Amino acid sequence: MAANPQDDFVNVVIDGVAVKAKKGAMIIHATDQNGRYVPRFCYHDKLPIAANCRMCLVEVEKAPKPLPACATPVAEGMKIFTRSPNALAAQKATMEFLLINHPLDCPICDQGGECELQDLAMGFGRDVARYTESKRIVKDKNIGPLISTDMTRCIHCTRCVRFGQDIAGIQELGTIGRGEHTEIGTFVERSVDHELSGNIIDLCPVGALNSKPFRFHARAWEMTQQPLVSPHDGTGTNLYAHVLRGKVMRVVPRPNEAINETWIADRDRFSYEGIYSPDRLAAPMLRENGAWKTVDWDVALNAAAEALKASADSLGVLASPSATTEELYLLARLARGLGGTDIDHRLRMSDFRDAALDPVAPGLGLPVADIELLSALLVVGCNLRSEAPLLAHRVRKAARCGTKVSFLNPFDYDYLFPVTTRVVSPSTTLPADLLGVLVAAAEAAGTVLPAPFARAAAAVVVGPAHRDLANALASGERRAIWLGALALRHPAWADLRAVATELARITGAVLGVLAEGGNAAGAWLAGAVPHRESGGRPAVRAGRDVQAMFVQPRRAYLLFGGIEPAADFGDAAAVERARAALGQAERVVAITPYVTDELRALAHVLLPMGSFAETSGTYVSLDGTWQSVPGAAQPVGESRPGWKILRVLGNLTGQIDFEYQSSEDVLAELRARCAATAAQPLEPASGSARHIELPRTEVAVPDVPIYCVDALVRRAPALQATRAGLEPEKTL
Repeated sequence: MAANPQDDFVNVVIDGVAVKAKKGAMIIHATDQNGRYVPRFCYHDKLPIAANCRMCLVEVEKAPKPLPACATPVAEGMKIFTRSPNALAAQKATMEFLLINHPLDCPICDQGGECELQDLAMGFGRDVARYTESKRIVKDKNIGPLISTDMTRCIHCTRCVRFGQDIAGIQELGTIGRGEHTEIGTFVERSVDHELSGNIIDLCPVGALNSKPFRFHARAWEMTQQPLVSPHDGTGTNLYAHVLRGKVMRVVPRPNEAINETWIADRDRFSYEGIYSPDRLAAPMLRENGAWKTVDWDVALNAAAEALKASADSLGVLASPSATTEELYLLARLARGLGGTDIDHRLRMSDFRDAALDPVAPGLGLPVADIELLSALLVVGCNLRSEAPLLAHRVRKAARCGTKVSFLNPFDYDYLFPVTTRVVSPSTTLPADLLGVLVAAAEAAGTVLPAPFARAAAAVVVGPAHRDLANALASGERRAIWLGALALRHPAWADLRAVATELARITGAVLGVLAEGGNAAGAWLAGAVPHRESGGRPAVRAGRDVQAMFVQPRRAYLLFGGIEPAADFGDAAAVERARAALGQAERVVAITPYVTDELRALAHVLLPMGSFAETSGTYVSLDGTWQSVPGAAQPVGESRPGWKILRVLGNLTGQIDFEYQSSEDVLAELRARCAATAAQPLEPASGSARHIELPRTEVAVPDVPIYCVDALVRRAPALQATRAGLEPEKTL
């Protein structure tokens, strides 16, 4: 017999109004859902209940004393009073106790104007304090370069403690002492290092924890709030920029339950410092006779256009995977309009075989929110917490709810959540070990492998670890396989993808690729790859990939989006090839927010472009979500949005239909092309079961540190001063 949905609810009365509440819900859930606000400090929707501030006391009929709304479950027939004399007296008494030791810091507190304690004190506080004794003083803690502390203001709500325990997965903060001597701290003096740790700034209801880079820079009511999307990874994290007189002062989360909930990673929060780096390129520059000089825009643009036209038949175009979709689309149009086909954004990749098998765009294969619904997940070649911190958070939530999460990685990373099976495989043996998992899965499913995989499998010895990974992946009904950046950078990437594709077919899993950059999916759709045009259609004539452009040097190069050869081109050998090719080029045009000594030595024309916060544009996340945002801040100096620079270059080089009036015009054109491709799907490429080649020599893959992924993050002083920021790049 089917269950009655009404059995999941109970009837309660809130302030005289009869309502229904979900069975097992707390009173505070029922009051919030029915528009009856109950004050609170320790309660937070995303954190477990602590019930230690007592600010949410309400009166319940027949209860001998007020009860905490956050920790009292509703019951059939319960009558709740949130504004009765007893409830208000309890709430005001709690407020009085909280203010006994709280300092009168509001005029100098960074939380002023957005402080929960300040707001509730106006409604529930007394106008005259009855407590005349001395206030308690607590020594401030140094917990790192990101978070400032004023612990005398702390009201012991323990939100920061519970965030570490239940969201981050590592208890970096805790309570020390008892009674009046209780303090929040780290027990032994150390920094708070988790990649999501900055969220405790938002969680703190008072001014005890604040952003150290933002400290004393602006007041909440002075700033305007503008939406942004994170450019650092493909999650599509939603942000707000708080702007004062055209300058970004800080970045905070923009709630979006489908993507980042209410959290953001530390590199999303603090990377804005890089916008105002001392090496920001503030005006166009031209190199003449070996000397750099500042010129006006007309001179620089004409020089760049002439350089591009003169070398159109031997032009290499390299784009940052963090550029906006509109910028990447115009860049691809400009390159192909000049007659060139050599354009790429996959700067750290080295294996481009099987290009015909590439999807229209890389992605997870499922919405971000559905990660928590997976039964099993196998992650291959991925430092998940570093590459996509918010995806790692979602995976942690899934693992705690029973998802069998397994890893096949060249290093034993600390995941901070339950891992069903972890296998450490050096980069040299990673393809062979993944092939071993495929063989084990095929044996378990009673499936015969296609000939190319069977031939390669003859050299693989299937062991217990391979069977454990295969068995874990076979669990449940919803399965996924992810290939991360370490797999993408691998010299045998094509083999890894082929084996993972066959493994996904046998197990019924969804195959996802965690491509590098904040807009890698947008770059593919925009046509910023040598073998695909905008919309994902195959190119009439395929060009050279990024590595081929350096092995077969071009006469001219166009670098777009803040590309830095020393940091963006993979391993040491690739960096040297890039430097050599750029150094011998006749013309190098760089459209970039920054200028370094290396770029001065290699480039001939420097055009200053706006950062991600200074231009309107669109980002396509790895789950296929298109998100457009306006420009939040004024461009630094004479810099201009990248799409405007490309539009003018298109006009100067004689491109047809390049008269765009806004980034929205560019986006509309690209969306139309993508819609046309969707209406006429690509024919599946043949030859997916090709020869699998296992590495026969030692292989090393660079593991890029979390705060070195792009030019903006590399220039954020606070992030570079963290423990993760001080770690050197390693090869695995």
